[in-house]
Amino acid sequence: MTNTGHKVILYGKKECCLCDEAMEILQKVQMSLPFELEKRDISDDRELLEKFGLKIPVIFVDGVEAFKYRVSENRLRALLNRC
Repeated sequence: MTNTGHKVILYGKKECCLCDEAMEILQKVQMSLPFELEKRDISDDRELLEKFGLKIPVIFVDGVEAFKYRVSENRLRALLNRC
């Protein structure tokens, strides 16, 4: 894990423009506020596909759902700066 100890997971699919946009924002923020970033493709996971379906991307910060569809850069920074 990185020095901040935060973990961010993006649940999405390949060829998903909203997922790509969300990842760009996550990576931009990660450059100035280091955190562990993981992308999980729900396409090959039946349980995740049933859970999220077309309601992607879904972003979890430290195990808590923080964003759905779009990521707010300012809100993400605030979440990561809390601790």
